[in-house]
Amino acid sequence: MTNQQTDNSPTVGDIGEQGILNEILPLLDAKDAGLGPGDDAGALRVAGGEVVVSVDTIVQDQDFRLVWPSGHEHAAYDIGWKSIAQNVSDINAMGGVPTGAVISLSMPAEVSLAWAKEFASGIAAAISSLGAARLAILGGDLSRSSEISVTTTVLGECEYGKILRTGAKPGDRLAVAGRLGAAGAGLALLEGKHEATTWSRAVLRLADAQCKPTPPLESGPRAAQSGAHAMMDISDGLVRDAGRLAKASRVSIKLDKSALEVFAHRLEPAAKLLDFDPMQWVLHGGEDFGLLACFPTGVEIPEEFSVVGEVVPLTGRRSNVFLNGKQLDYRSGFDHFG
Repeated sequence: MTNQQTDNSPTVGDIGEQGILNEILPLLDAKDAGLGPGDDAGALRVAGGEVVVSVDTIVQDQDFRLVWPSGHEHAAYDIGWKSIAQNVSDINAMGGVPTGAVISLSMPAEVSLAWAKEFASGIAAAISSLGAARLAILGGDLSRSSEISVTTTVLGECEYGKILRTGAKPGDRLAVAGRLGAAGAGLALLEGKHEATTWSRAVLRLADAQCKPTPPLESGPRAAQSGAHAMMDISDGLVRDAGRLAKASRVSIKLDKSALEVFAHRLEPAAKLLDFDPMQWVLHGGEDFGLLACFPTGVEIPEEFSVVGEVVPLTGRRSNVFLNGKQLDYRSGFDHFG
């Protein structure tokens, strides 16, 4: 086995998540896949069509804590819920419907059976409550480990064709379905110094947005049916993900601050408690798993989407994201290795 680090070689922490992907993806062959790495999900050609596929992992003390600094206990039920929610969100972002999943759960031997059953109950509840009626659990794996880790792979179908990140065109209206900033505010609360036992119901609801996200599952297929040019889910923050979409489509994006104020207003309970500008959560908070979609002029945008900006041509060689004319750094936001 070679050493984990070679002298003078950058570490994965040095270059971050996107840098790692830029280095390793050219080494991997997508062969005859309908769509290789780069979007929210890949696509595999099968007889009669394609299957879209996505995988994600959540790890104890990296993606969740069993007990947060605020004292809030992260229930096994919520961990099971989130393991489904964040993965079906990727299928949703392709304009698809989730149809099957396999789940790998690794955990220490001392974890109670009651915890494992509660985890499974959270999975079942997410499938039912989020509207993933066609999603079947096909199997998975159990393993022993030093920490709790969950890897979920979800399969799906795109009745109206898959919607990629690469299709945005100048003149498109940029719209959002679902929440913005709620999970980011929830994370700040969970990591904060204010004891969870003192939280109001409004504050607790924001913490729940981080622990138990609710992606708008029916909105992806509706956007595809309405003719969306491009789409992705908002997992790492509006600005960061808008930048990814802009770069993939070779365009720039202008965000309208006034259109985002309504999302910031909903975060006021946490903002007042933490003395923080809620617009920063709206712009940079991750893990809401809403949708960011680009719709051409002349089509009717589904009513659950809110227009928050527009797609504009490149003014130079690099894609940019602007807020009321001010250029933003779209490298900010969540990064697993940041």
